[in-house]
Amino acid sequence: MSLRTAPDKLVTRDELVRRLSRPRTERVVFTNGVFDLMHRGHATYLSAARALGDVLVVGVNTDRSTRRLGKGTERPLVREADRAFVLAALECVDYVCLFDEDTPAALIDALLPDVLVKGGDYDLDGVVGRDTVETHGGRVEVIPFVEGYSTTDLVRRIRSNADDSSS
Repeated sequence: MSLRTAPDKLVTRDELVRRLSRPRTERVVFTNGVFDLMHRGHATYLSAARALGDVLVVGVNTDRSTRRLGKGTERPLVREADRAFVLAALECVDYVCLFDEDTPAALIDALLPDVLVKGGDYDLDGVVGRDTVETHGGRVEVIPFVEGYSTTDLVRRIRSNADDSSS
């Protein structure tokens, strides 16, 4: 894959499917998430996901979708366009596609990735899109969770420090 800039990696669902439709020669890996505040856990996870194939596609929850996930009224902290851009700037990420649904099921159905990846905080049976991927000859991988790194904990620490400094 040739070097591309972050804006080149930001694609719509239709463009993604057009570029990576089957039959294809590349092994396409798909993962998804909110990626509200990027941290080492995210980077470790995405690098490991990319190592499972030739092309890494990251589905990113829109702001509205994130709010419906119940992460709190103040989340996401970072707007969807900015979250997507930061992900696209990572060397290990080949494409970033926003999705507005509560789950990435429709995006997975359209793309039919060869490998579907989730973090270790997920149980294999609970991975959305598993049936679709396996029915089409793909596999699902759960990458071990990186202890000590979570956006929720990071937000909690930031807020705790802000509260301590205001007293």
